[in-house]
Amino acid sequence: MPTNLDYADIREIRILPRNSCFYAEFVYKVSSIQTVTDSQKALGIDHGIGNWLTCVSNSGTSFIIDGKHLKSVNQWYNKRVASLMEGKPNGFWSHQLARLTEKRNRRMRDAVNKAARLVANHCIKNGIGVIVFGWNKRQKNSANMGKKTNQQFVQIPTARLKNRIAKLCEQYGIMFVETEESYTSKASFVDSDFLPTIGEKPEGWKKTGRRVKRGLYRTSANNWYINADCNGAANILRKVETMLGLDLDGVCRGVLTAPSRITFW
Repeated sequence: MPTNLDYADIREIRILPRNSCFYAEFVYKVSSIQTVTDSQKALGIDHGIGNWLTCVSNSGTSFIIDGKHLKSVNQWYNKRVASLMEGKPNGFWSHQLARLTEKRNRRMRDAVNKAARLVANHCIKNGIGVIVFGWNKRQKNSANMGKKTNQQFVQIPTARLKNRIAKLCEQYGIMFVETEESYTSKASFVDSDFLPTIGEKPEGWKKTGRRVKRGLYRTSANNWYINADCNGAANILRKVETMLGLDLDGVCRGVLTAPSRITFW
């Protein structure tokens, strides 16, 4: 038995076969944890590949959860699988492939749990009561970023991470809001560009700022150079600003320019 569980707490035990081994899943009730948060403080989250999660809040904080190692793990896994499958018929499987797949899946699960915990702990520490996650439904089905980037994007378990963050929000009494993120990367937060919803871009719409290079965004009015992903995360907050009654004055130049980078491996 796991040392942190009591027999009386367990409601169900699932025995699941997976990749030449068996998993025992213990299902038990989790009680809610009361935390002191402010519903006027919100954290906007923009997801990506190299920067797995870019988080910007209206309370003057910003950070990036690094995704480069996660991308490297997926690349190595795909390379090994392609090598082992070379010259083999469709449907070929072996104990070595099972071990590789199981190791990769465990590392993905570990990454999801650690990243979600980092986000939740940041909100609890800073009294943030709302998390706004930018997400376009079925976006991976129509991803067209080139063969190599598509493979990295599709295999990174961001949807599982989003669901894990939502579960932690439920446990700690934090509001979780999912919103579509169309045009958040193109529009300028500092210049207050209009943010149309997906499929409803008005004729003649244009952005004022522009991406100078990968990861760097240049605003029009003040000629500021800010982090491109932080600009996207701040625009995600703008998507729900009116609906939630948020004050975004705390999203200043320092927040958009110098986010802290967190690596958990």
